Amino acid sequence: MESKAAEKRIQELTALLDQYSYEYYVLDAPTIEDYQYDKLYHELLDLEEQYPQFVQPNSPTHRVGGAIYNTFAQVEHQVPMGSLQDVFSFEELYAFDKRVREVVGNPLYVVERKIDGLSVSLEYRDGIFVRGSTRGDGHVGEDVTENLKTIRSIPLKLPRSIPYLEVRGEVYMPRESFEKVIAQQELNEETPFKNPRNAAAGSLRQKDPKITAKRYLDIFVFNVQQIEGEALHSHAQSLAFLEEMNFKVSPGYTVCDSMDEAVKVIQTIGEDRGKLAFDIDGAVVKVDDFTQRKQLGSTVKFPKWAVAFKYPPEEKVTTLLDIEIKVGRTGALTPTAVFEPITLAGTTVSRAVLHNQDFILEKQIAIGDSIVVRKAGEIIPEVVSVASRSGNPVYRIPDTCPSCGSHVVREEGEAVIRCTNLQCPAQLLRNLIHFASKGAMDIDGLGPALLERLTQEGMVASPADLYHLDYSKIAQMDGMGELSASNLRDSIEASKKQDLSRVLFALGIRNIGQRAAQLLARRFGSMDGVLAADEAQLTEIDGFGSIMAQSVLEFFSHQPNRALVQALAQAGVNMQSVNQQASDKLAGLTFVLTGTLPNLTRDQAKALIEAQGGKVSSSVSKKTSYVVAGAEAGSKLDKANTLGVPVIDEEALLKLVDIGE
Repeated sequence: MESKAAEKRIQELTALLDQYSYEYYVLDAPTIEDYQYDKLYHELLDLEEQYPQFVQPNSPTHRVGGAIYNTFAQVEHQVPMGSLQDVFSFEELYAFDKRVREVVGNPLYVVERKIDGLSVSLEYRDGIFVRGSTRGDGHVGEDVTENLKTIRSIPLKLPRSIPYLEVRGEVYMPRESFEKVIAQQELNEETPFKNPRNAAAGSLRQKDPKITAKRYLDIFVFNVQQIEGEALHSHAQSLAFLEEMNFKVSPGYTVCDSMDEAVKVIQTIGEDRGKLAFDIDGAVVKVDDFTQRKQLGSTVKFPKWAVAFKYPPEEKVTTLLDIEIKVGRTGALTPTAVFEPITLAGTTVSRAVLHNQDFILEKQIAIGDSIVVRKAGEIIPEVVSVASRSGNPVYRIPDTCPSCGSHVVREEGEAVIRCTNLQCPAQLLRNLIHFASKGAMDIDGLGPALLERLTQEGMVASPADLYHLDYSKIAQMDGMGELSASNLRDSIEASKKQDLSRVLFALGIRNIGQRAAQLLARRFGSMDGVLAADEAQLTEIDGFGSIMAQSVLEFFSHQPNRALVQALAQAGVNMQSVNQQASDKLAGLTFVLTGTLPNLTRDQAKALIEAQGGKVSSSVSKKTSYVVAGAEAGSKLDKANTLGVPVIDEEALLKLVDIGE
């Protein structure tokens, strides 16, 4: 294709895909099938790769996530992103109405749902999205432009070339996305997000935008902060304008001519909040007319023309029918309350996690009790207290594992009770998920869903079985096929070449994370060396404590675990360290990396330092030997200068290990 034709086609595809995304993500009314969209998208990807000079600033390919951030640049808000005064009763709403009427006469009010998320600013110049930032403290936020581009309901180009527009919106995680995220976190035995708001905030501030893209965040835009080239006179008018500009605006907003009408709308919102696909933490009442807002003004903290009504948490009493025990990947036994179904925040719930034995003892919970249940953050059921006692004894987690019957223990200083059988069937799926995960053996295409099917089919009963799969059978599974099975085979074969440190981490030894696994691999060089190590040798490793040493010894003292290692070795899995310490040139030195180095990535620089016996820390202190600074170095460089810590560049680092020019 000639360059002029390519430029024209890139422009056509960009505009088409932008329109299709708007129809799908904002209007919820797609006009083409996903398959057709994907074909057009990949055509655009190919053309952009061949002709990068013609890539449009609003290209949908920018939404997948760009470079990984080390820090987020600060953004000073020209228009402060303030908060609203909270009210908790209708009496307070009528008092607000009285204050407003004393100044402006007869106002119109706009009532909106108060989305429970993270407030952000979006800026457009000549109709193109140029910057997005968090609220921060209201005056200074953080630049999260690339992460915001992954939210597909944010238009990258407006239908009209507005000279300048700044809008405010609320980034949130839909309930369906939140449930998927915490389900994955529970499988990985990670600490789950407490609620969708925390999940949205954590996802938006990921240093790698590709992670943000996988969290399926969304946004509602609810305010025009600044605008050039348009005159807006009321809030309702501004919301209509934002809809014209293809924004997904605050849903179900209502214009009311009295506080009585506003109260009725707020009551309706409260009754229906559990039916929504997203969380709200109240309703907002705003004076509609912008001139009246200026007359009302603001206090030091809040505008006088708006308030946020907060709904009280809904609690209900039900009967505790049973307590079930779930066994996690590390053998942790987690109790779950099973109770008579109740409706909370519009949904039916019948289960709630009881965390551990201490939680049960603290609340004196017994089967048959009447318990008080509410939804934490409007989504996660939790037991608040016991309303009335049944007379039954307080529940005790059993002394044997409900999955395999093995003895359970509670180690000193821990709240968790664990199954001691490392081959417990209940732990198999979680062990396999961890084994195949990115930080471990990194087997692409072997996700939780497929692993669950493989275990159900009886094809996998141990991580070693992954290296003896029947790919012809896998190809016949629904949703797989020959190509998927072939790709899976390639990924599993590639995993055999992983470094020993990844194998050690993949085994799931308690208290041994990625860093500890690297220390083990570098110190002993081979799996045989690790197996032969005694406590004294393990505790000699810098950064390796007695608890970690005991965990390693305990794990390999069990014959089934040694048999697993042998089976993996026989399957061809590498048992040698390719990153073994090359020298001790940097022994005793601690480095901190900051900014972007000209040639080495952060991981490469870290590996180089550690291979020469040095340590890499994440924070600067008086004990830091050197700070290695690159372009756009941040606060760590400032702290190094303040403390008088030597600052070097990449070239000086290479000279320290005698590999510079």
